[in-house]
Amino acid sequence: MKVALIADTFPPLRTSGAVQLRDLAREFARQGHELTVLLPDADLDRPWTLENFDGAQVLRLRSPRTKDISYIRRTIGEWLMPRAMWRNLRRSPLAGQCWDGIVWYSPSIFHGPLVRALKRQSGCKGYLIIRDIFPEWAVDLGVLRPGPVYRFLKWIARQQYDVADIIGVQTPGNLGYFEQWREARKGRSLEVLQNWLDAPASARCPIRIEETPLAGRKIMVYAGNMGIAQGMDILLDLADRMQVRDDIGFLFVGRGRDAKRLREMARARGLDNVLFRDEIDPDEIPDLYAQCDVGIVALDPRHKSHNIPGKFLTYMQNGLPVLANVNAGNDLAPLIERENVGEVCENNSVDELEQRCLALIKRIDADPKLPDRCFHLFQRQFSVLQTVEQVVSSLRAK
Repeated sequence: MKVALIADTFPPLRTSGAVQLRDLAREFARQGHELTVLLPDADLDRPWTLENFDGAQVLRLRSPRTKDISYIRRTIGEWLMPRAMWRNLRRSPLAGQCWDGIVWYSPSIFHGPLVRALKRQSGCKGYLIIRDIFPEWAVDLGVLRPGPVYRFLKWIARQQYDVADIIGVQTPGNLGYFEQWREARKGRSLEVLQNWLDAPASARCPIRIEETPLAGRKIMVYAGNMGIAQGMDILLDLADRMQVRDDIGFLFVGRGRDAKRLREMARARGLDNVLFRDEIDPDEIPDLYAQCDVGIVALDPRHKSHNIPGKFLTYMQNGLPVLANVNAGNDLAPLIERENVGEVCENNSVDELEQRCLALIKRIDADPKLPDRCFHLFQRQFSVLQTVEQVVSSLRAK
């Protein structure tokens, strides 16, 4: 198939979304499809650039800035983004290109106008890969209040839903939210599209735990974004409780709006069992995890939707059992319990999280098959090969 993939994140960015889309692009190419990735780029000094990427082509289109700016500027930039991308696409060598299918990745929720224009030009179906339900989660976490801004963003989200022929959500628990959408028009399809990862390259990680104050301890690692959606304060509470154990250390690697605050909080509380490091290249993750014993997952307890974070996949891929603190009812909890790949807390209680942490530490020593179960779960449910096959099958379906 000739497929267009629209997103707002891609390498050289290092976010989990960029890694997922990198892996998706590589697998489309490996399976013999002609893939074009369409990306906004605020740093271009000309309307477009076209480059090759591991068998796919990447068309970067000049557009307003939407990253690392205020919420108001970001909203305006994202509103203008698909219009700027369409305008500059029409100046590019791919202006008249027709595709057999349009795939787009949300977040962002603002791609609807561009997708509509491309579908009209190509006469093809569109597949929306939705990884979080926005703006609902922002209201749940108190980032937004019900009001004019929420209603505007809700209208934008509905626009992208309306242009989709297939929506792939990341867990069964999110299917119910889109049931009315599916029933509203004949021919729409709704399905679970699991998160995915490809086998990473293995590069040496600059973080060497044996050279840090955590040397010799069992390392509990958190690698990824540190923001409001993660609710990570309880992890420092746990580290505080664990100071009585000189055999356990906590390593936090990444960036985000809360990263500086969490570092300062750990320093103020004198947590000598905690280490913070900046974001690393995704290809360095396997070498980092080879030095660790447990992967940490954290989701703010105010979430009401379901989420299986990309970091959970990387832990499983590298054989790391997980300690998870998630919102009650999240589909991740029964998955961890059913597959016996870690311990999970659903009530945001530091007392229970401490008990779960200690239980997992004991299990690491007593259960030598634990890493294998993690890896086999990844292979069975989160392979990028299966993801591309599912998306292509859905686009080809009558």
